[in-house]
Amino acid sequence: MSTPELSPPRPAADALTAPFWDGCREHRLVIQRCRACGHYLHLPKPVCRFCLSTDLGYEAVSGRATLYTYTVAVQPFHPYYADKVPYLLATVELAEQPRLMLFTRLTECTEDDVRVGMPVEVVFDDVTPDLTLPLFRPAS
Repeated sequence: MSTPELSPPRPAADALTAPFWDGCREHRLVIQRCRACGHYLHLPKPVCRFCLSTDLGYEAVSGRATLYTYTVAVQPFHPYYADKVPYLLATVELAEQPRLMLFTRLTECTEDDVRVGMPVEVVFDDVTPDLTLPLFRPAS
């Protein structure tokens, strides 16, 4: 008897976050942006925190970023990750706007390779046919 394949935890996409997850499935990083003042917003909100406008949309960004901080996860937070520890969790600052942060995982590097302030770039991990995660790797 075979064991069922373990599924990763899934984001609860809603009307605000669906464009982000749809973009990831298309291997595009799209971030909510206020059409009134031009600020990017992440995590998505119904109202711009800078100017209080509700005129918000989504826009593709470059995927270039700088590593702001990181930690090494040595215990899995979910059974899906039990055979994947240790792994690097990170906060990256996107190039498009100072202090525009994404919480992510670093890939294609080891802890010895990682330095705060290093340039990184987005890559997409097709975890399942309906779940693609944006990860970051050292910039080429």
